[in-house]
This record gives sequence, structure tokens and C-alpha cells, in this order.
Amino acid sequence: MNRKDFLKTSLLLGGITLLPSFSKETILQDFSRNQLIGKGNPNIVGDSYLTKMHKETAEALNRMKAEALKSNINIEVVSAYRSFQRQKEIFEGKYVKFTSEGLSPMLAIEKIIEYSTIPGTSRHHWGTDLDLIDGNAPRPESVLVASNFHGTGPFCKMKEWMDEHAESFGFYEVYTNDANRKGFKYEPWHFSYAPVSKPMLQAYKKLDIKEILSEEKVKGSTHFSESFIQKYRTENILDINPKLL
Repeated sequence: MNRKDFLKTSLLLGGITLLPSFSKETILQDFSRNQLIGKGNPNIVGDSYLTKMHKETAEALNRMKAEALKSNINIEVVSAYRSFQRQKEIFEGKYVKFTSEGLSPMLAIEKIIEYSTIPGTSRHHWGTDLDLIDGNAPRPESVLVASNFHGTGPFCKMKEWMDEHAESFGFYEVYTNDANRKGFKYEPWHFSYAPVSKPMLQAYKKLDIKEILSEEKVKGSTHFSESFIQKYRTENILDINPKLL
């Protein structure tokens, strides 16, 4: 639903919205370049990497957590808002590691973007996207592994609950288990608060990614050709759960 249709529908319903906190203020908000690439956002609340997120995301998460607890599921955040600088450290650390092991710059970049985003392009920059596990389940050494969320995995109960209930709170799985989807690999732990992330994505699509990466002097960015950027934009940024577009 586009903005015009949403506002029209809201008026017809007497101001009732379909999702919690899906307010006119969020829909009509303008987003700065810095907000969109993780270099400052006045709407971020929280004081640690586990609690920092967009204020409306935090409110919706608390509602969802309270409901999940009734089923003995303790939704726990293991990653929330991530600044440009933090994402840059992650990306460049992997880039240096892989190239020092003998991979060419482009092969190193391709390996990194199987799961990690290029700084300035991460959905975690918006404070709307969260990596979630069940705090009541046994904690394996590596928590963000797809097998943990299926079969007899420790977080399979939470995954089943999220599949059934998360959308009613505005949260949608981003990188779905769709064989036809390209870009980042399946992440059953990664959920996005759509009422805020959808308009942010629309604003983000207007940015010049290549220009941003060149200005910010990200290691490896000199190897980002026009064709690479276009492919990355199409597959990694936009080939996501269609309900988030």
C-alpha cells in the first residue's frame, strides 16, 4: 500500500491503523542521508547495542515480548541498531582477513556479503531491524545459525511462534528461506519493524550508494564497479521479503 492509499484508508477507518504505531508521523517523515546510513538518528533510544533501536520499534517489541512470554518464549535481542562506524569495522575487519589469506579483493567482498552488509547499506542502521533468539532456550556456542531455528534446534519453538504472530505486531522476516531469492543468505533470526522500515527503504532507494561508499573511504570500495553496485542493490538490498518493499 502506498502512502496516499494508506492515509486514505486510515481516514475511512476513522484514524484506525492496521499495525501498532503505524502513525501518519512515521509515514510522512523525511529521513536525512545520515539517518539512512547509520550516522545519527534522533529517534534511536536505548543505551547499548542490544537495546538501541528506533523508538517505535522498541515499543512494538515490548508488546510482542509480553505476548510471547505467555507461551514461555523470552524474545531476546542479540543485535539491534548498528552505526555506520560499527558496520565499517565489521566489514573492513573481514576484508583485511580474507585478502591477507590470499583472496582477491572482489572474492573477499563476495564472501563478506553472503551474510554481512557493506557499511552504509545495512538495515540495522535504521534501528528497525533486530536479530532475535529465545532467551529461555539453551544457548549454543554460535546462536545465529539457521539450523538452530528448525527441527530440534533450541530456537525452533520461538521460530514457530514468530511465524504465526510476528506480523500482527508489525515484524517481518527479512531474508526469507526462498530458493528464488538472491542476495544475503537465509536469516531466520532477522526481523524488521515494517511501519518504520518500509518508508525508510523508500527514502534509501533515492541515495547514490557508490558516491556514499567513495566519500566514506570504505576499504575495498575502489573495486565497487557500477555493475557490482547495481547487482548489490538489486539482490542484497531489494531482494527481500516482498511484504517489506
